[in-house]
Amino acid sequence: MTITTLEGIVAYPVTPFLSNGSGIDEKAFRRVTDNLLRTDPAAIAFLGSAGESAYLTGDEWRQAAKLGVETVAGRVPVILGIGELTTAAAVAKARYAKDIGADMLMVIPVSYWKLTEAEIYGHFAAVAAATDLPIMAYNNPATSGVDMPPSLLVKLVRELDTVKFVKESSGDLNRMHAIRTLSNGEIPFYNGANHLALEALAAGASGWCTAAPNLLDDRPRILFEHMRKGRLGEARELFYRLLPLLRFIVVGGLPTTVKAGLRLRGLDVGDPRLPLLPLPEAQRHELEGYLEAIGVGAIEPQLLRCA
Repeated sequence: MTITTLEGIVAYPVTPFLSNGSGIDEKAFRRVTDNLLRTDPAAIAFLGSAGESAYLTGDEWRQAAKLGVETVAGRVPVILGIGELTTAAAVAKARYAKDIGADMLMVIPVSYWKLTEAEIYGHFAAVAAATDLPIMAYNNPATSGVDMPPSLLVKLVRELDTVKFVKESSGDLNRMHAIRTLSNGEIPFYNGANHLALEALAAGASGWCTAAPNLLDDRPRILFEHMRKGRLGEARELFYRLLPLLRFIVVGGLPTTVKAGLRLRGLDVGDPRLPLLPLPEAQRHELEGYLEAIGVGAIEPQLLRCA
């Protein structure tokens, strides 16, 4: 499908591994995807931070990308995350994404040497030239080592035809204000910082990119709908009820905490890949308390197509 607009929740699945850590658990992968689909997201974005993309081999990345496209089967747009040190590797993944039927790319440059703005621009330009898929430029300096200021993000969208959207995950709300101001409100931007969801949507974000639906079902979507319909009181009440868990899963590391939460809900997706470790018992009990306080229960097996 051709994506020209995207509004709502962009849901991020984890990548389940086999018990010995030797590869991807395809059956669990499909279950995780189906669990997200039932939350009615605007799109599903595979191979982001929650999906442990940095810890996958090239073959595993392609396996997960193909599984994602096949499992979603056109029900919502599929976004594939690309974060590579080299431009050549990013271009190769972009071409593969197009070949298997993905709908959109989420591109984040990754750095060992500090990249100049010219180098970042060249990276995006090369990926954009490799495929006609729309691109979301993703800024997350905490994980990538690359910090793209609002002026550069706006320049990427204005000058590269297929760069259409911006995901801002620095945790600085002022950057979203700057994107909106610099683009005269014309560039869709998306919040990637869970703790800023309420403020970001109030500032005009077109959506919220989050792994939270894995554990919170459709509550993030309901929060988005409250904000879009001007129901600020309801949105505020829901947000502050969810906020302790939203903070917890980020501080504890998305793959670690979301996988632990899914296990608590009855969907075992294995452990994160080393060097990441499973959630310690004390934190697991804390997470369990957050889920109980919100009213999140077990995922019923019959709700999952592959269960």
